[in-house]
Order: sequence, then structure tokens, then C-alpha cells
Amino acid sequence: MIRAGVIGVSGLAGGELVRLLAHHPELELTFAGGSASAGLRLGELHPGLREPGPTIQPGTEAPADRLDVVFLATPAAVSADLAAQLTDRVPAVIDLSGAFRIRTPHIHERWYPGVARAADLVDRCVYGAPELVGDRMADAALISLPGCQATAITLGLAPLALGLCLPLHRVLVDVKTGSSGSGLHLRTAGLHPLRSGAITPYAPTGHRHAAEVTEFLRRARPGAVDSLSMSAYGVPTVRGLLASIYVFTNRPLAQHELRRAYLRYYKGHPFVRLRQHTETRIPLPDPQAVSGSNYCDVTALADEEGGRIVVLAALDNLVKGAAGQAVQAANRRFGLAEETGLTMLPVVPA
Repeated sequence: MIRAGVIGVSGLAGGELVRLLAHHPELELTFAGGSASAGLRLGELHPGLREPGPTIQPGTEAPADRLDVVFLATPAAVSADLAAQLTDRVPAVIDLSGAFRIRTPHIHERWYPGVARAADLVDRCVYGAPELVGDRMADAALISLPGCQATAITLGLAPLALGLCLPLHRVLVDVKTGSSGSGLHLRTAGLHPLRSGAITPYAPTGHRHAAEVTEFLRRARPGAVDSLSMSAYGVPTVRGLLASIYVFTNRPLAQHELRRAYLRYYKGHPFVRLRQHTETRIPLPDPQAVSGSNYCDVTALADEEGGRIVVLAALDNLVKGAAGQAVQAANRRFGLAEETGLTMLPVVPA
């Protein structure tokens, strides 16, 4: 068995990791770490667990010599410190925070002010998008998972930017996301009387995930995208997000060319499902059609009259956008089949 530790088990992503590891045939949770929750049993925090589970220990007391992988479901500043302490003492560290997502120092400081990280770890870190850089995860000491919205956007754009090498002159992104994307920190705007029934433009003119996607695509292929801007809205659901991506390029594609390009790019990748917009009773992609699963549903549509390509990508932000993708990355890191422990189907209706 691969011995796993999770630090940050009291959070939503940490709790989701505990749930997924409970059914994984090769990964075994042997250390549960937290800060304010230290001394509690896992079942006290996560009532969905059948057994009380181990007692939560301070995250700084992770027994590195008895762990094969540590998942950091902690805030970015905490992850940066823990990664410096654990990398190379544990075979693999997988960080779910934004501490290492953006490599360029001044861009990182713009979106994660005050989050200092060791320069050598930034250089060694592997961006943890399994469908896009999976081969680089073998033997990686530190893997930084993409943000949930960045995952949907990048998976939506990769066949165009990296597969067809289209020049993406202008990309506009609109993301609608459920309340779990904000974590458990209480904010006035997150209170149920204000959140219920609302569509909240919490980041209408900029978002750090846009900077993350832009940097990744440009590093993967210089000149891949000229401009990418994003607006984000909170909607009255708990799980799931939908990214609507509008691509303007001087090389328009017919619908059959688009579909063929996406099918070819994601052939052999079980967690990206190419959908026809009208193939089911509800139009797709829809976040509720992936709820509780590690799937990302993607549709690419040619809008000839509008002179654009419309890409829609939906995922469960706690699974494919966080804990599920972390397990998927661990599978790749340790040479397991990518879908190990992640074969659960979506729960519909959510």
C-alpha cells in the first residue's frame, strides 16, 4: 500500500480527499493533519464517514519517514512552508493550493501577495494537470494542482492551443461556480440569506486563474494566446462550475473539424468526456451531470455567425477541480492506472 497523509483535513477539499482515499485500493490514509482541528476524530468533522477515523494531528508533525505521499489541502502560505519542510523527505508532495501554480515571480506576487516560496521548489514543481503533462509526473517530488476554474478552462482550450496550435488572439471566459469554491471561511456575501437565489459577480474584471491559465499555455507553446480575460460569478449551488469560453481566432473551424480535434486530443483520457450539446434531456455540459465524479464534460461549438468558437466545460470543483485530480495525479506519480479509485459515476440529480 502507498501510505498517504492529508494535511488540512478540516477543509472541504481535505474532507473530499478523505472520502476518496477511503475507497482507494492502493492509497491508504495513515496521517490526518490539521491545525485548529487537532485532537478531534475525522468523523467529528465529516459526518459522512462511517467510522470515526484517526485522531487529527498537528500538520507540522507529519511523520515524513512513514509516508509515501502528502496531500496539502492548506492555504497557499501554509502550503509553501510545508512544501519546503516535506519535499525530498517524502517521495511526493501534492499541493492543492495556489502556492506554486504561477511560476513568474511578479505575477505570483500580484495574485498571491505575501506567499513566499523557495525558488528551487518553483523550478522543480510540476503543474498537475494529468491530461496535459501526465508523463512529467513520474518521479516528481512536488506537484502543484491547477485551480478548479483553471482546470476547466485549460482542458477546454488545450485542443485548440496545443493540439491544433491555433493562434488564440482573444479569449473571453465566464465562469459560474457553486459556494464550495469559496471554502469554509465565513463571508457576509456567503451567508445563505444573501447567497440563495443570487448570481454574484464576485470577480467581474479579473481572476488569478486567468493568469494561471495564460502562463501555462504560453509556457507550453509560446504565443499560444494573446489575451485571456475572465469574469467569475457565484451561483446558488454547492458543488460544480461551468466555464463558458469564447475564442476569437483568424482560423475558423467547421463543427466537424472541432469535434474531430477534441476527440483526437483526449483519446485515451478517461476523465474528459466530449459531449454533444443536445445528446441528453438536459443541455450539456451541465455541472450537475458530473457531480461527485472526476469527469470534466467538454463541448466545442463553431459559431460561424459570431466569428468565434464557444467551448463549454463543466466539472465538480471538489473532485476534478481538487481532491479527485489530486488522487489522479498521485496515480500517475506512482505508476497506477489513472482511474484507480476514481471510477464513481456522477450523482444525478445532484
